[in-house]
Amino acid sequence: MPLRKFIDSTNNAINGIFHVARTQRHMLYHLFAAILMLIFSLILGIGFYEFIAIVILASIVLSAEMLNTAIEAIVDVIFREYDNRAKAIKDTAAGAVFITAVGAAIVGYMILLGPLKESFYKGLTVARHTGEGIAFTALVAVLILVIITKAFFRKGSPLRGGMPSGHAAISFSVWTAVTMLTESFMSSFLVFILAVFVAQSRVSIGIHNPWEVILGAVVGVIVTFFMFKLFMI
Repeated sequence: MPLRKFIDSTNNAINGIFHVARTQRHMLYHLFAAILMLIFSLILGIGFYEFIAIVILASIVLSAEMLNTAIEAIVDVIFREYDNRAKAIKDTAAGAVFITAVGAAIVGYMILLGPLKESFYKGLTVARHTGEGIAFTALVAVLILVIITKAFFRKGSPLRGGMPSGHAAISFSVWTAVTMLTESFMSSFLVFILAVFVAQSRVSIGIHNPWEVILGAVVGVIVTFFMFKLFMI
């Protein structure tokens, strides 16, 4: 039972992210910016602690946008008609998001300025990274792309229904990462079978149709494969 409650709570939290992405265009901008910053940071090869700072900043901006959306929803429930107090609350919440985004942009610029200058004078080269870091970043990129795609089609939730299947995308991303990391046929084969079972289960219980599962698998494989090919040492 505790595991079931944890899964339900996680699904509800992810549904909240999906709701904001589907209803607030600024959230989509922040998600695009987050994935671009992660990939750009990998290309430039910034340090470990600088990369952690980028991840934290992106998380703070996304969280601020979600809190702003929650505050706006609460205000709409409390104030049924136009009220200057409601406007002040919404403007203040939006201002908090603006300050957070500007601060994150300034810090991000300061972190990336050195590597950008070096690339400008020496020529742009793609930095190489360990497989574990690439696998984690690829999984995050796949999750963000699933949320963005489902928000675009406005159907389903990240973990239940809609185009594409998030379960299939994650499962086949993991399969691709295991294949690239281990270079072992048996390990790859076993994880592939598990990924197929996960994808097939989404169709058999009626949550997804075959095309949604196939598209999810394709997204997971393509994103993970090309990130390994681009950044692997």
